[in-house]
Amino acid sequence: MGSMSIWHWLVVAVIVLLLFGRGKIPELMGDVAKGIKSFKAGMKDEETAKADEPKKELDAKAGEPVKTEQKIG
Repeated sequence: MGSMSIWHWLVVAVIVLLLFGRGKIPELMGDVAKGIKSFKAGMKDEETAKADEPKKELDAKAGEPVKTEQKIG
């Protein structure tokens, strides 16, 4: 009673196939893969945006940020 046998898993698989159909499951997996790819692309874009931000330099004596100016030309 505590463990699931192979017959239990076969019944679950048949029910899932009946509910979703044969063509629906690959479509759902494709949507999941697209979601993962877009998530990874979003994380990569966020990392590059953070790298493009100007970094603050710390004054060694005071421990305060040193103001740096950049010319935009």
